[in-house]
Formats: sequence, C-alpha cells, structure tokens
Amino acid sequence: SRSRPQQPRSQGPVEERTARLSVLIDPKKKAALEAICRQDDITPSQVVRQLIRSFIEARLGPDWRDQMLATEDEAADLEI
Repeated sequence: SRSRPQQPRSQGPVEERTARLSVLIDPKKKAALEAICRQDDITPSQVVRQLIRSFIEARLGPDWRDQMLATEDEAADLEI
C-alpha cells in the first residue's frame, strides 16, 4: 500500500489560479500520472502546481513570493 504524499501547506496569501498553462506530454505518461493521482486522491493540476513551486523555490529561494511582490510594487511605482 502506498502512503499518500503530504498536501502542500499554504504559505502566505492564497495563490490566484487564473492563468492557464497547456502542456503536451506523452499519452502513456499522462495516463500514469492520472492513475497515480486517483490512487493518492489528488488532481494532476495539484501535482503540476507543486512541481512548479518546487522548481521556482529551488531557483529563487523560499522567499520568492516576497521578491516577486517587491518587483511588482516597484513596477507599479514607476507607472505613476
């Protein structure tokens, strides 16, 4: 029996889920992903979001959200 992976804990503000990302993958990999997700009672979207978060944090560090918000605030200040 497989143990279920831990659900990611929310850190900081709730993420907006308004952007769509389309990905082309091998049909066999898609089927395997969907089967594993069903077993673990999670969605493929949850897996992809966690992979993206992990990738970004590996590159930018765990405070990447603060960095991105600061960048957005600085850009907004320039538009005034």
